[in-house]
This record gives sequence, structure tokens and C-alpha cells, in this order.
Amino acid sequence: MSETVVALAVLDDRLRKLLQAHAAEVPMQSALADEFGTLLDDPVDPFLRERVAGHFTASAWLVSADGTRVLLTHHRKLGRWLQLGGHADGDHDLARVAMNEAEEESGLTGLVLDDPAIFDLDKHWIPERGDVAGHWHYDVRFVIRAGASEAFVVSEESLDLAWRPVAEIAHDPQADASLQRMAHRWAL
Repeated sequence: MSETVVALAVLDDRLRKLLQAHAAEVPMQSALADEFGTLLDDPVDPFLRERVAGHFTASAWLVSADGTRVLLTHHRKLGRWLQLGGHADGDHDLARVAMNEAEEESGLTGLVLDDPAIFDLDKHWIPERGDVAGHWHYDVRFVIRAGASEAFVVSEESLDLAWRPVAEIAHDPQADASLQRMAHRWAL
């Protein structure tokens, strides 16, 4: 086996263990964690966006240094306020993908992975857009913490960015359901 194949197998094994640990810690997501594990076993690389049946993505629950606020993007393509994140594009280290997406989409420096454990899982449908067929995103979410500077830069992927109090998101009936779920979990 090549070094690349071995390295990918190690990353996949680590993701499987993270999914199992998440299922044990968050029982209401155990069936979903099992589904993500099944996707991990698919012979067609689930880390590539070209896998139209569905593929892995990674997101950042990007919290302020004091943990009271989260940075959200007004997503340009979806027109909704969401967490930062994106496609794995072949990278099997989803925590790294979440970190890279947070940095790229926010312009923030000094970000740190708050915890290597999975914070949340979400499977959501992405509607057909142009020549891209509708497909499932299997989103693995990690907590990323901002450093001293919270001065963000709006990227081309966003209409806007905003720091919002976690408590406000938890009780906002207009907020995306997965944002509310993460806000409630964070507040525990």
C-alpha cells in the first residue's frame, strides 16, 4: 500500500472513532452518526463533491474568545444565516477542513480548534443549482475559537458576516434549526 493510502486509512479510522464517541456523548445523534459511518465505508470517495449521491462537508461553530457569541455567514448561494463551512474536496481530515473554511470565509487569524471532538452532525439537502444536481451534505461540525481579534472580512461566499449571541440564536424562531440545536447544546 502507498503512503497516501495508509495516511487516508488512518484519517478515516480517526473519523470513525470520532463518530462513535459523538454517538455515545449525544445519543439523539447516534443513528445519524451511524449513517455517517456507513457513508465513510462507501467505495466511491465520499470526500469528493463529485459524489452526487452525497458527500462530506465540514463546518465551524466559530465562537468568540469568551464563548458567548458565534460568527455566522449570510450564505450567498443559500440566502440564509448559517455557520461557516464547506466541501472537503478530497481532504479526509474534516477538522482541518472546518478550520480552513473558517479562516477563508472570515479572514480571521489566530483561530484554534477548541476541541478535536465532533460538536454536531447534520445531514441536509442542497437543491439543484445550475448544472449541479441536488445532493446531500453530510456535515461534520467542530468548535473553532477566535483569538483576540474579531475583525472579520466578508468573503465572496457571503453576503455578510455577523457575530451573534449564542443565547439569542437558541431562542430565535427564525434561526436555522441546526443553528438552534448547536446554540442549545453550546449553552449547556
